[in-house]
Amino acid sequence: MKALVLAGGTGSRLRPFTHSGTKQLLPIANKPVLFYGLESIAEAGISEVGLVVGDYADDIRRAVGDGGSAFGLDVTYIPQNRPLGLAHAVSTARDFLADDDFLVYLGDNYLQDGVRDFIARARIRPAAARLLVTSVPDPSAFGVAEVEETGRVTRVEEKPVHPRSDLALIGVYAFSPAVHEAVGAIRPSARGELEITHAVQWLIDDGQDVLAEETTSVWRDTGSVDDMLEANRHVLDGLSGRLEGKVDPDSAVVGRVRLGEGAVVRGSRITGPVVIGPGSVISNAVIGPYTSIGANCRVHDSSIEASVLLDGADVECAGRIERSFIGRDAVVAAPRFPYAHRLVLGDHSKVQLHP
Repeated sequence: MKALVLAGGTGSRLRPFTHSGTKQLLPIANKPVLFYGLESIAEAGISEVGLVVGDYADDIRRAVGDGGSAFGLDVTYIPQNRPLGLAHAVSTARDFLADDDFLVYLGDNYLQDGVRDFIARARIRPAAARLLVTSVPDPSAFGVAEVEETGRVTRVEEKPVHPRSDLALIGVYAFSPAVHEAVGAIRPSARGELEITHAVQWLIDDGQDVLAEETTSVWRDTGSVDDMLEANRHVLDGLSGRLEGKVDPDSAVVGRVRLGEGAVVRGSRITGPVVIGPGSVISNAVIGPYTSIGANCRVHDSSIEASVLLDGADVECAGRIERSFIGRDAVVAAPRFPYAHRLVLGDHSKVQLHP
C-alpha cells in the first residue's frame, strides 16, 4: 500500500499566515502539523508516500527533506498546479499510484490516534473505498456519509444543506485502484473542483464495496486559528517535561514544561503544559498553560496563556494575551500606559483591543 498526502491547498481560513507560507507547516506544539501525519503513516507500515504540493513546494521539500528519510519514508513530490479538489489530486498522482491500493491523507489533519489501526483493518478487509468518519455537531460543513450498521456506506454528499447523517468525512481514505475509473467518470462540481465524494458515490452506484468506520479519536482539520489552538492543547496534554535551557533562581517552573536548548528563563513563572523552543528568552513574564513558544522568541513583561508564538516572535509589555496566534518575527509591543495604539497589520488580520 502507498500513501498520498495532500499539501497543496491555499489555506484561506488561516490568512494572513498563509500569505507567506503553507498551512501544513504551521506548528502544533512546535512541530509542523504535516509531520504528525507523516509519522503516523510510517507507524502504519507504509513507506512509499506521494506528497502533493503547490505554491510552497520548496518550503515543504526543505522541511521534509528530499527523500523523507528522517521519517523512515520514501517521498515522491507531485506538483499540482492548482488545488482543484481531492479527486483531482488523485488524478494528478496517477502515475505514482499505479495499480496499488493507497491511503489518502489530508496534510493539515491532526488525528491523535493516527492511522495505524485504520490501515490494519483496511488490509484485513479490502474494499473499493474505506472512509474514516466522526460524529460532528454541524455536518453541513463537511462531506457526509450515510452508513448502515454493517459499516457499508449507502450515500455520501459534499457539504449538504440538509445533512441526513452527522458522520463527517475527516480526510482519511483507503482506496483500491477501482477509484481511478470513478475519478475519470466524474465532472467538476459547482465550485469547479473534482470532489472525492462524487468519486466515492460513483463507486457506490456501481455496486462496489464502500465501507466506513467511525473514530472517536481527537481530530482537527487545523483549517482555522481556533482549530490550531485546540490541536495545540490536545498535543500539550500529552507533553513530557524536559528542561534543556537555563532557569534562573528568581523563576518558577511548575508542571510539564519543555524548555529547548539555549532558551533562558529569567524572573518569570511558567505553568505547564508549555513548550518553549531553543534560543528563546522569557523575562519578567508569566507563561500560562497550553502555550507553545517557537524558537528564538522573546517575551518580556507580559502574560501569555493558551497561545501559539511562531519562531522569532517578540512580545514586550503587552499585558495579558490569551488564545492568540502570533506569526513568525511578529512584534507585539505597547507602552505601559498607552494613550493610543499604532498597528501595522497584514490583510485579513484581526485584532481585539481592550482598555
